[in-house]
Amino acid sequence: MSDLRELYQQVILDHNKAPHNFRTLPDADRVSVGHNPLCGDRLSLFVKLDGDVIREIAFQGAGCAISKASASLMTDSVKGKTLEEAEGIFGRFHDLLTGPPDVKADPAAARALGKLAVFSGVREFPVRVKCATLAWHTLHAALHGESAVSTE
Repeated sequence: MSDLRELYQQVILDHNKAPHNFRTLPDADRVSVGHNPLCGDRLSLFVKLDGDVIREIAFQGAGCAISKASASLMTDSVKGKTLEEAEGIFGRFHDLLTGPPDVKADPAAARALGKLAVFSGVREFPVRVKCATLAWHTLHAALHGESAVSTE
Protein backbone atom coordinates (compact mmCIF):
# COMPACT_ATOMS: atom_id res chain seq x y z
CA MET A 1 0.00 0.00 0.00
CA SER A 2 2.88 2.40 0.61
CA ASP A 3 3.93 2.02 -3.06
CA LEU A 4 0.45 3.13 -4.10
CA ARG A 5 0.58 6.08 -1.70
CA GLU A 6 3.98 7.09 -3.11
CA LEU A 7 2.59 6.88 -6.65
CA TYR A 8 -0.36 9.08 -5.66
CA GLN A 9 1.97 11.59 -4.05
CA GLN A 10 4.14 11.65 -7.18
CA VAL A 11 1.14 12.30 -9.46
CA ILE A 12 0.07 15.20 -7.23
CA LEU A 13 3.60 16.65 -7.20
CA ASP A 14 3.90 16.28 -10.99
CA HIS A 15 0.61 18.10 -11.61
CA ASN A 16 1.64 20.80 -9.15
CA LYS A 17 4.95 21.40 -10.96
CA ALA A 18 3.51 21.24 -14.48
CA PRO A 19 -0.25 21.75 -14.26
CA HIS A 20 -2.33 20.98 -17.33
CA ASN A 21 -4.54 23.74 -18.77
CA PHE A 22 -2.81 26.41 -16.65
CA ARG A 23 -3.65 29.53 -18.63
CA THR A 24 -6.47 31.97 -19.26
CA LEU A 25 -9.18 31.65 -21.89
CA PRO A 26 -9.91 35.18 -23.12
CA ASP A 27 -13.08 34.03 -24.92
CA ALA A 28 -14.47 32.00 -21.99
CA ASP A 29 -18.24 31.80 -21.64
CA ARG A 30 -18.02 31.34 -17.88
CA VAL A 31 -15.47 32.61 -15.39
CA SER A 32 -15.49 31.96 -11.68
CA VAL A 33 -13.03 32.70 -8.89
CA GLY A 34 -12.49 30.32 -6.00
CA HIS A 35 -10.82 31.13 -2.70
CA ASN A 36 -9.90 29.04 0.33
CA PRO A 37 -9.17 31.63 3.02
CA LEU A 38 -7.93 29.00 5.48
CA CYS A 39 -4.79 28.28 3.50
CA GLY A 40 -4.81 31.02 0.85
CA ASP A 41 -5.56 28.90 -2.23
CA ARG A 42 -7.04 31.08 -4.96
CA LEU A 43 -7.90 30.26 -8.55
CA SER A 44 -9.73 31.63 -11.53
CA LEU A 45 -11.51 29.10 -13.71
CA PHE A 46 -12.34 29.71 -17.37
CA VAL A 47 -14.89 27.58 -19.26
CA LYS A 48 -15.69 27.69 -22.97
CA LEU A 49 -18.94 25.91 -23.83
CA ASP A 50 -20.28 24.51 -27.08
CA GLY A 51 -23.96 24.09 -26.26
CA ASP A 52 -23.90 21.96 -23.12
CA VAL A 53 -20.40 20.54 -23.73
CA ILE A 54 -17.24 21.86 -22.07
CA ARG A 55 -15.02 22.47 -25.11
CA GLU A 56 -12.19 24.25 -23.31
CA ILE A 57 -11.37 24.73 -19.66
CA ALA A 58 -8.39 26.39 -18.03
CA PHE A 59 -7.32 27.87 -14.73
CA GLN A 60 -4.88 30.32 -13.23
CA GLY A 61 -4.00 30.81 -9.62
CA ALA A 62 -1.81 29.96 -6.70
CA GLY A 63 -2.13 27.50 -3.90
CA CYS A 64 -0.82 24.36 -2.30
CA ALA A 65 0.20 21.28 -4.30
CA ILE A 66 -3.10 19.51 -3.62
CA SER A 67 -5.17 22.47 -4.79
CA LYS A 68 -3.19 23.03 -7.98
CA ALA A 69 -2.98 19.33 -8.84
CA SER A 70 -6.71 18.92 -8.27
CA ALA A 71 -7.45 21.80 -10.65
CA SER A 72 -5.09 20.33 -13.24
CA LEU A 73 -6.62 16.85 -13.11
CA MET A 74 -10.14 18.30 -12.96
CA THR A 75 -9.65 20.27 -16.18
CA ASP A 76 -8.41 17.11 -17.91
CA SER A 77 -11.32 15.04 -16.64
CA VAL A 78 -14.19 17.36 -17.61
CA LYS A 79 -12.96 18.65 -20.96
CA GLY A 80 -15.28 17.31 -23.66
CA LYS A 81 -17.94 16.32 -21.13
CA THR A 82 -21.49 17.61 -20.99
CA LEU A 83 -22.51 19.83 -18.10
CA GLU A 84 -24.47 16.91 -16.63
CA GLU A 85 -21.47 14.58 -16.91
CA ALA A 86 -19.19 17.17 -15.28
CA GLU A 87 -21.64 17.59 -12.40
CA GLY A 88 -21.72 13.79 -12.00
CA ILE A 89 -17.92 13.61 -11.82
CA PHE A 90 -17.96 16.46 -9.28
CA GLY A 91 -20.46 14.52 -7.13
CA ARG A 92 -18.43 11.30 -7.23
CA PHE A 93 -15.19 13.15 -6.49
CA HIS A 94 -16.78 15.03 -3.60
CA ASP A 95 -18.19 11.78 -2.17
CA LEU A 96 -14.75 10.16 -2.43
CA LEU A 97 -13.12 12.93 -0.40
CA THR A 98 -15.80 13.67 2.17
CA GLY A 99 -16.40 10.20 3.56
CA PRO A 100 -15.46 9.52 7.17
CA PRO A 101 -11.66 9.72 7.56
CA ASP A 102 -11.54 6.44 9.48
CA VAL A 103 -13.31 4.56 6.63
CA LYS A 104 -11.33 3.63 3.54
CA ALA A 105 -12.65 4.95 0.24
CA ASP A 106 -14.60 2.43 -1.83
CA PRO A 107 -12.03 1.00 -4.26
CA ALA A 108 -14.62 0.60 -7.04
CA ALA A 109 -15.73 4.23 -6.69
CA ALA A 110 -12.11 5.37 -6.72
CA ARG A 111 -11.32 3.31 -9.85
CA ALA A 112 -14.35 4.78 -11.62
CA LEU A 113 -12.77 8.23 -11.22
CA GLY A 114 -9.58 7.18 -13.01
CA LYS A 115 -6.63 9.44 -12.27
CA LEU A 116 -8.74 11.47 -9.84
CA ALA A 117 -8.45 8.50 -7.46
CA VAL A 118 -5.04 9.87 -6.44
CA PHE A 119 -6.97 12.13 -4.07
CA SER A 120 -8.65 9.27 -2.18
CA GLY A 121 -6.09 9.56 0.63
CA VAL A 122 -7.04 13.18 1.24
CA ARG A 123 -10.10 12.04 3.20
CA GLU A 124 -7.65 10.98 5.95
CA PHE A 125 -6.69 14.65 6.34
CA PRO A 126 -9.97 16.59 6.69
CA VAL A 127 -8.23 19.98 6.72
CA ARG A 128 -6.93 19.23 3.17
CA VAL A 129 -10.32 18.31 1.70
CA LYS A 130 -11.08 21.97 0.98
CA CYS A 131 -7.79 22.25 -0.89
CA ALA A 132 -8.69 19.30 -3.11
CA THR A 133 -12.29 20.40 -3.73
CA LEU A 134 -11.74 24.14 -4.30
CA ALA A 135 -11.40 23.82 -8.08
CA TRP A 136 -14.45 21.55 -8.18
CA HIS A 137 -16.63 23.97 -6.22
CA THR A 138 -15.38 26.73 -8.51
CA LEU A 139 -16.36 24.64 -11.55
CA HIS A 140 -19.79 23.99 -10.04
CA ALA A 141 -20.21 27.75 -9.52
CA ALA A 142 -19.07 28.54 -13.07
CA LEU A 143 -21.48 25.99 -14.57
CA HIS A 144 -24.31 27.64 -12.63
CA GLY A 145 -23.32 31.16 -13.71
CA GLU A 146 -21.87 32.19 -10.34
CA SER A 147 -18.75 34.33 -10.43
CA ALA A 148 -17.18 33.46 -7.08
CA VAL A 149 -17.04 30.78 -4.40
CA SER A 150 -15.33 30.58 -1.02
CA THR A 151 -14.71 27.36 0.89
CA GLU A 152 -14.94 28.90 4.34
